[in-house]
Amino acid sequence: MRGMALPRRKPNRLPNYDYSQAGYYFITLCTKDKQPLFWQPSVGADIIRPPQGVPLSSIGRVVDEAIRAIPAHYPNVALDKFVVMPNHIHLILALAEPDGRMISAPTKPLSTVIGSMKRAAAKRAGIPLWQKSFHDHVIRGEADYRRIWNYIDANPRKWREDCYYV
Repeated sequence: MRGMALPRRKPNRLPNYDYSQAGYYFITLCTKDKQPLFWQPSVGADIIRPPQGVPLSSIGRVVDEAIRAIPAHYPNVALDKFVVMPNHIHLILALAEPDGRMISAPTKPLSTVIGSMKRAAAKRAGIPLWQKSFHDHVIRGEADYRRIWNYIDANPRKWREDCYYV
């Protein structure tokens, strides 16, 4: 295909933004080819109000555990809110400043934290799980935070309307 222009990939990070700085981040990760791997097949799109926890598949439980383990591996990263959907996950992560004590790990860039979680989940699941990249949004202020928190909270009930619905 000599001479044929390849499609240009849109950068998905803010230029010149330091993703290791303290703040709140909204993250979305999709499964490879948007395969619905994370919910039990019995959970249909007609779900109106999911139970306390949507019945996750075995792979969904692996992903849930990998997400919950983030703060144990990265002491300056707090898991504020997340949801595991059939073919994607949404998270709000809070990166804090290192507190200066010797036992505190330096803040890692967001891509390192997400990459580590993705690798751990895929290794434990035994199959490739993820698209190559992820979407991030730097949360700017209380109103932005509340809007995103409510979006994540309502996401399972609105699965049929979701842009990732398959």
